[in-house]
Amino acid sequence: MSKRHAGSRQPELFPRSKRPMVPIEENHRLVMLADEVDWTELEERVQHIRMSKLKSAAGRPPQLRALIGGLLLKATRDMTWREAEDLIRHYAPARYLCGLTETEWSPDHTTLHDFAVLLGEDGVKMVNEHAVKWAVEEKLADPTVVVADTTAQEAAIPYPNERGLMAAFMTSVAAASKKAGSVFKEFAEKAESELKAAKEKVREYRLFAKTKAEKDRMVAEMATLVEQVQGQLSSALKRVASAPQRLTKYGRVARAKVEKLHETMTKLVPQVRYWLKTGWVAADKVVSLHIPELYSIVRGKAGKAVEFGLKWGLTRLRGGFLIATVAKNKLDLADTKFAVTAVKDHIALFGAAPHAYAYDRGGYSEKNVAALQEMGVKEVGLAPRGRAAWAVSASTKGKLVKERALVEAGIGTVKSRRYGFNRPRARSARMMGACGQLAVLGFNLNKLVRGLAARSKVEVVG
Repeated sequence: MSKRHAGSRQPELFPRSKRPMVPIEENHRLVMLADEVDWTELEERVQHIRMSKLKSAAGRPPQLRALIGGLLLKATRDMTWREAEDLIRHYAPARYLCGLTETEWSPDHTTLHDFAVLLGEDGVKMVNEHAVKWAVEEKLADPTVVVADTTAQEAAIPYPNERGLMAAFMTSVAAASKKAGSVFKEFAEKAESELKAAKEKVREYRLFAKTKAEKDRMVAEMATLVEQVQGQLSSALKRVASAPQRLTKYGRVARAKVEKLHETMTKLVPQVRYWLKTGWVAADKVVSLHIPELYSIVRGKAGKAVEFGLKWGLTRLRGGFLIATVAKNKLDLADTKFAVTAVKDHIALFGAAPHAYAYDRGGYSEKNVAALQEMGVKEVGLAPRGRAAWAVSASTKGKLVKERALVEAGIGTVKSRRYGFNRPRARSARMMGACGQLAVLGFNLNKLVRGLAARSKVEVVG
């Protein structure tokens, strides 16, 4: 068989250039965004956030213009950081957004990710607030008419159950212990029999547990194995605390992982025992071994009664622009509380209460209506419960009900695959918050560009 020739068999007179000369369309979405953004103000804001979080200002100064552009690129369409790196390196409009058309340098995915981690949820939220204020200045958003609602951000985790969580603990602690130093390697060797027994219990559960009594028995046996491993792990942690060891970077990460797993399982095992004894789920039940900050959110929806992740509050200005706030804990953003908190945050951001405000019946109470009126809201459109009367006229009620319905459309859009609000690629609650704010930021930026283009009667491409 003859050897296959690479490329064309008809050679070209001149080698084909790998530097294509293609002009960038002025009406491209990313180009229009780059031309309209006030980069000076945005860089000042980001630098202020960055300096407030850095332990030391030593080292080379970052390429803020490129990093902020990469963050905005990632926000406008859900993608991995590696995909963002590839676009910035090879896609002309993305390079233009990052201000890199006159250089061959581009940031790698690690630099982009570390920058997002440094900003965090609160940093990205400040960037989003800047975008919303920009929309208000451009008369594309009206802060005098506001509606609010809460929603859940689902985490990319398997459905939590006791057997699965305990099996994941056994597998994870065995893998992390092998890289966490000699003490934990010794622990893994001593606990090898329990780890093998746990694997057999998982297999037995999957194949033979058919009745509830059998399932409960096997879960109880699994909990006993976990408690034995926990006892040995506790002894290893005490030995390490009394005689610290020098570790490499990956060794320190592995040790921190082992410590976190031990802490989480210390809370989970009593919850499993409580469930086996009473048949009731314990309060503040651990739903994720690796992100223990997550919690269950009862939604009461058809086909999805409970969601597992974080709770968010979203405020919508007339015009469609959104401001998002993540709950600090499970009870932080209850509807009756957030109905008032949303207006307080609005006043802090814009300096004045909205003229009209709407919320669903979950936020209604006479106390809330009085509190909102005292804050300066003239038309309080909290949907009443039972036979209570609306606090606004019939015509105003109709307008606010329509505005209230539109917030669901915004929530649905940020949860779509385009923005990736739901089930983000995040391995911590901190990054879930940052990803949620990035999704809302991208929604607002795309809406802003379309609004500016429509005013100029320009058709957006890209």
